[in-house]
Amino acid sequence: MLDLNPFFFTGGPVGCLLIHGGTGSPPEMRPMGEYLAAKGLTVLGVRLAGHGTIPEDLLRTSWQDLVASAEEGLYRLQGSCERVFVAGLSMGGLLALYLAARYPIAGAIVMAAPAYLSDWRLRWLPIIKHFVKWYHSSGEVDLTDPEAGERIFFYRRVPLVFGEQVNRLLQEVRSNLGQVKVPVLIMQGRRDRTIPADSAQILFDSLGSDDKEIVWWPNSGHAITVDSEREAVWARAYDFIAARMANS
Repeated sequence: MLDLNPFFFTGGPVGCLLIHGGTGSPPEMRPMGEYLAAKGLTVLGVRLAGHGTIPEDLLRTSWQDLVASAEEGLYRLQGSCERVFVAGLSMGGLLALYLAARYPIAGAIVMAAPAYLSDWRLRWLPIIKHFVKWYHSSGEVDLTDPEAGERIFFYRRVPLVFGEQVNRLLQEVRSNLGQVKVPVLIMQGRRDRTIPADSAQILFDSLGSDDKEIVWWPNSGHAITVDSEREAVWARAYDFIAARMANS
């Protein structure tokens, strides 16, 4: 049984905020959090508003509510740590970039984040949402590890109005990428079928940071934190943090 609650691991003076993806939940970030905590970091994994409960809660969740969840976690870590890094998966990566553009963080790790939403139905969403309330997922995932699906929890049906909120968050983040001046590590799986394949490069090109890099994972789908190359993903994230800790 997966624990859908937020998690907090006490460690040293450097903290890392972990943010799960849209419709997902903390379990997709917990193993990475345990790894980083074992390396001596203080780690907080938030549960975003409307997530890890019932899909109906997303009907009342705005993009500002998602931001507030991430901000609350950041404030908590900043209250107990000297420096804080932020890492997010998918929509959580967008929230990491949102924070990086506005708060004095030490760096951001952006994993499998979309640069745009490619579903053609989005342009008709303002009309469609009045007639169709829910999107029903087939449950298919692009994970290459057959056991990875047991490590995650996500809603199989999602209200269409939530897709509209995600798109608004994305537009807000894209318009402020030039304000991101902190170090950024972008990671994406080559087998990711959830987001557009050129997302990593688009985000990279738009960042205002001089210290930025992209790492591609050849055998990973969308949820790279729990897929076949997960341990290498965690290690790469820690190396990014450790290198910037040394330079501080």
